[in-house]
Parts: sequence; structure tokens; C-alpha cells
Amino acid sequence: MSHPGTILRTGRKFDQVLVGAREVFMTDGFEGASVDDIAKAAGVSKATLYSYFPDKRLLFIEVATTECTRMADRALDLIDQSKPPREVLTIAAGQIVPFLLSDFAQQVFRICVAERERFPELGRAFFASGPEMGCNRLMAYMTEAKARGELAIDDLEMAAEQFSELCKAKLWVRAVFGIQTRFTQAEIDDVVENAVDTFLARYGV
Repeated sequence: MSHPGTILRTGRKFDQVLVGAREVFMTDGFEGASVDDIAKAAGVSKATLYSYFPDKRLLFIEVATTECTRMADRALDLIDQSKPPREVLTIAAGQIVPFLLSDFAQQVFRICVAERERFPELGRAFFASGPEMGCNRLMAYMTEAKARGELAIDDLEMAAEQFSELCKAKLWVRAVFGIQTRFTQAEIDDVVENAVDTFLARYGV
């Protein structure tokens, strides 16, 4: 798995490969993840693995992108964007904060930082599928809420970035530095509530 190529996203074992790769990446990191271990965890042959992903970087990017998209889609399914901003933003933050603190997000963040010199495309891909996509979806909601007169925002991109950063308050940095690895629902709810209160104090109508 050393040469970039095209991902084959068809076939019944594609999802198996992603599940197996996710397990190995989370356990061994990017550099430590071997093709043999990924194939074993996925229950497929190395030949099958190569047929889907000719390069390990592509596989890692696909795993990260799939997980981020799943989280974002789940948040959208829970949110009725016609509801008042406090309700919408509380649900959004209630999805964002636990995801940022999850073992998956923390491990992917560490991998992207560790590999940024050799494989900067890993970080770019995670940024595009995670923070950037999340901010774009927040901007889409905020645009509609602004049009309804529910939010007073001049710079939508900045506002979306600020909301995302508010969701990192207090707990995220503790997770990044390994000071705390498990968080209670009460701790998460406190960050969510404060993020929404602070944002609406600035942009609420």
C-alpha cells in the first residue's frame, strides 16, 4: 500500500474493510497499522484490501470521512432547523461536543498532527470532512435563521467558526493532552449550555 490510486467503493466487502481499518487505526495509529492486521480485522484477503484501497492513506482518509459524515448526518436528522435557535444550537452542540471528545476524533487528530510533515493530505482530508464540513452546515442553518430574523450575524463564516470553538471549551484541551479521557454527561451538558448561551448573547435577537 504505497502508491496512490482510485478507491473502489462497490462490492459487498467495502464496508467490512472500513470497519476493520477503523479498528486497527484506532489501536495502532497510522504508521503502526499494517496491511496484514487491517485485512485480518476486516476478514478479507490482502488482495481484496488492495483492490479497494491501493494506498493506506486513501483508506485512512475514507475511514475519517465516513465517520465525520455519519456524525454530521445524524445531527441533521435530529434537528428541525425551523425551530428556535436555542433549540437547534443545543442539539447541534450536543452532537459536536461528544464527537470532539470521542476516542475516534482524538485519535484521528493525533494521527493528522503526527503525520502532517510526511502526509499533509491526511490533515487536509480530515479538516475538509470534519471542521470545514461542520462549519459549512452551521453556516447554512445560520443563513436561514438570519433571513427569518432570528439571528443577527454579519460574518457567517466567523460565527460558525466561533460556535465550533465554543464547543471545544474546557474539555477538549484536556482530552488532547490526556489530562482527562472520560467525561460525564453533566460535564458535556455544561459545555453545551455555555456554548449556546455565549453564542446567543452575541448573535441572538
